[in-house]
Amino acid sequence: MPELPEVEVLRRSLEPRLLGRRIERVQVLSPALREPLDRRALGRLAGRRVTRLRRRAKYLLIDVEGDSTLIIHLGMSGRLTVVPHAAPVERHEHVAFHLAGRGGKGRLRLVDPRRFGLAFALPTGRLATDRHFAHLGIEPLGDELTSRYFKQAARGRRGPIKSFLMDAKIVVGVGNIYASEAMWQARVHPRRSVARVSMATWQRLRDAVRGVLGQAIEQGGTTLNDFTDGEGNAGYFQVSLAAYGREGEPCARCGRSLRRLVQGGRSTYYCPGCQR
Repeated sequence: MPELPEVEVLRRSLEPRLLGRRIERVQVLSPALREPLDRRALGRLAGRRVTRLRRRAKYLLIDVEGDSTLIIHLGMSGRLTVVPHAAPVERHEHVAFHLAGRGGKGRLRLVDPRRFGLAFALPTGRLATDRHFAHLGIEPLGDELTSRYFKQAARGRRGPIKSFLMDAKIVVGVGNIYASEAMWQARVHPRRSVARVSMATWQRLRDAVRGVLGQAIEQGGTTLNDFTDGEGNAGYFQVSLAAYGREGEPCARCGRSLRRLVQGGRSTYYCPGCQR
C-alpha cells in the first residue's frame, strides 16, 4: 500500500502538470471503489481550475476554484497519472478528469485494480471535520513531532512500539515498511513496550522516522508492486531498505541475520543483535 512518502512524491510530480489547468469534465467509468464514486459530487468540479495540491496523511488533496477539494486515496493498488487526452482507456480506470489549459488537453486518471482506493469531493472548509480526517494525528515531517510529543502520547500505554508508531491517531503516514526501517535506524526492538522507552530513545525514534521518510521521498518512494508517480515512474527507495523484506540477510550494522516476526497481521523485520 502506498504510504506517506509515495503520496508526497505523487503530489510533487503532479503539481507542475495540474496547477492552473481547468477540469473540463469528469468521466466516471466504474464507480466501484471502497466507497462508490459519487458522480454528481465529482461532476461539480467541472469548469474549475486547480489552485493547489496538498497532502494530509496518505490522502492527496487537489484544491480547485470555488472552495472545493478533490480527495484521492490510492488504497492498495491505485495509480494516479496524467496522460494525453487521446490515450486509450486503461483496464481498471475508474475515473478520469479531462483537463485543458497549459500543456493542452490531457486526462488525470485513477486506475485501481484492487478497488480499495477513494476519490471524492468536499467543500475545502469541511476537510478537518470530515470522518476521513477528524481522527488523524500530527504530520511526522512537521515541527509538532518531537520526542516530548511521543513521550506524552505514550503515557498510560503498554503496547509494542511498532503498533504505536503505526497508529494514525498519534502520527500519520508511518506505515509498515517505514516503521520497520525507523526502528532499525533507532536500534529499538519492535516488541519493546512504549512504557519502557526513555526520552533519549524517543529522540532517536523521532529522528529516525523523519530521516527515513525524508530519504524515501528523495528517492521517489518505494515500489514493491504497483506504485508510480504522476508520470508513471517507479520509486527506488526499496534498494535502500536496511531491514524490511531482508529476512536472513546480514544486518548492515552488526552482521547478525535479520529476522521477521508478525505483529497485528503485518510482517516486521529487525536485527536481534543491535535492536534492543
